[in-house]
Amino acid sequence: MVEFIAALPGRARVALLGNMGVRLRALAADKALVLLAYTLLALMLRAFTFGSPTIQIDEQFYLLVGDRMLHGALPFVDIWDRKPIGLFLIFAAIRLLGGEGIVQYQLVAMFSVVATSLVIWRTARMIASPLGALCAGVAYQLFLSVFFCFGGQSPVYYNLPVALVGLWMTDLMIRRRPPRALLLHGLGVMLVIGMALQIKYTVIFEGIGFGLALMWRIRRAGWSRPQVTLAAAAWCAAALLPTTAALAYYAAIGHADAFIQANFLSIFARHEPYLASLWRLTKEMLALTPFWLALFLAPRRFGARGLTAAGEAPQALPFLRIWGLTAFGGFLLLGTWYDHYLAPVLVPISILSAPALGRMAPHRWYTRLLLGFGTVAALVVTSVNMSDHGSRAEMDVLLTQIESARAKGCLYVAEGDPMLYHLSGSCLPSRYVFPNHLVSLTDSEALGVDAQTEAHHIMDSRPDVVVITAQPQAHPVNWPVRNFLMSRLGSDYVLYGKARVGTRDFLVFQNKALSGKRVVASR
Repeated sequence: MVEFIAALPGRARVALLGNMGVRLRALAADKALVLLAYTLLALMLRAFTFGSPTIQIDEQFYLLVGDRMLHGALPFVDIWDRKPIGLFLIFAAIRLLGGEGIVQYQLVAMFSVVATSLVIWRTARMIASPLGALCAGVAYQLFLSVFFCFGGQSPVYYNLPVALVGLWMTDLMIRRRPPRALLLHGLGVMLVIGMALQIKYTVIFEGIGFGLALMWRIRRAGWSRPQVTLAAAAWCAAALLPTTAALAYYAAIGHADAFIQANFLSIFARHEPYLASLWRLTKEMLALTPFWLALFLAPRRFGARGLTAAGEAPQALPFLRIWGLTAFGGFLLLGTWYDHYLAPVLVPISILSAPALGRMAPHRWYTRLLLGFGTVAALVVTSVNMSDHGSRAEMDVLLTQIESARAKGCLYVAEGDPMLYHLSGSCLPSRYVFPNHLVSLTDSEALGVDAQTEAHHIMDSRPDVVVITAQPQAHPVNWPVRNFLMSRLGSDYVLYGKARVGTRDFLVFQNKALSGKRVVASR
């Protein structure tokens, strides 16, 4: 095709390329075709992960909790974690779709990503051409995978309501409305933010930014400072309503302390290794280089007005920049800088990159660099992660050993994958079943109990089977806990089997009380 175009006479080549450009711009402006393009892209990036039970430890745990909720377990009381109840409710709802829940949550995550991309495209149209807006949604999907959100990590779900609020807020910032209408719209905006807070509390940073913007907007519309203050109080109440309702429920059933400790107090008792966090931040900033070029170099070369001239409402640019700064500032304030913490930042910076991507058509280097690097990096990161974490066939080998060694008692996964509890159907030996919580120093003081005491409690309950990795997986390692576990395994258990899942070697220990007996596995 390239050779054919190159062989055409000059005028014919210009006419052909111009016609192709018109057709491409028309496609980029058609909502149905954009939705189809985003769906196909999501399938390309995610289809080969469907059915994998070991994509990422967090989402394995979310699925486990969601499943056990349908069997009566209560988050924070029966299973401990610091994520809000809304995230677990999403996974509980997914379990109602049937099956094992693995493919189901991965499909729901994919559709959430597609929907978020469509919202990004619509918002980007305010400041960019149809082509630039289309590329913004593509960039979002690509870099989600770059930052380890190729499965069902929490940002995949809460980015959608936040993106919808961002589009809503952008409209509020650029269109005239009377103060009363702004008050009512602000209540709706903050209620949605409040629901997103119950998926991940870090949404609070964007919520604060949106709230301040609403206060500025209603003040400009003519309300006095006391009126603005009352409006802000009402908006804060709306944002806090879902969290307040969750706390009230736990208080009503006598578990307010458990809710408060897990949701609000535990985060301040974590201890992240600073150098490891700083290394992650450095890598992430380098990976965002194509965005930095589109955000800062392109406007200097072409002028902001020239870049946004093709947009439907270029006056929206200042608010979108504030949104981007708020999201990025919130990420920096977290201080731990895990890769998936950047996912919320991708929504506004993808939108803000759209003018450069639209101005510089696909054959020019801005678009080629951002989308090209994103494609390669997304596929490499996903493929390496899949290889490192192992396949379903490898997981099934480990599960077979567990099932043959277990009778009617519990499995205890000291290190490894929470998915083993879900796929084996085992009872849980403790409320602290996320493996890293006990064997890592990061959370040793954040659990509300002493980690070593809890490890003693688990081993004293004599689980049928204990699974642990040959080499520690948590960093930094809580050596007193791990050494205690290895000591008890040496005295009270026999090594029943070994299995390699990805790059990890698992050891399966059977309780000596079952050793030599015929075991009938129970599911």
